[in-house]
Amino acid sequence: MLPSGSRMRRGDQFADAIRRGRRAGRPTLVAHFTVRENDDQPLVGFVVSKAVGGAVIRNQVKRRLRHLMRARVHRLPRGSLLVVRANPPAASARSEHLAAELDVALDRLLRRQGSESRTPTDGRS
Repeated sequence: MLPSGSRMRRGDQFADAIRRGRRAGRPTLVAHFTVRENDDQPLVGFVVSKAVGGAVIRNQVKRRLRHLMRARVHRLPRGSLLVVRANPPAASARSEHLAAELDVALDRLLRRQGSESRTPTDGRS
């Protein structure tokens, strides 16, 4: 499971990541990512709607996503917020496929975030 200190719990954190963050979509999931101006450990939250399935299916999908993020949370910079929203195909996706899609989404978001932090701020190219 994802470490307790890395789990997002407050609604304003979810809102920050979704409204102000970057988005990377895949068929089984959508990831929203932003970095705040603090040095806290990265926080990860999950959104699994009723469109994915009943309560049992939704909880299974959440558990699978938490397990996958446990091995990937170290890739996130300090102060970051990541929300992973499951789409309906996530309910029937194999774990390997879900992991691959999560990796693609994270790679896109982290690559974008890295290129933004390297842009020159003094006007020179």
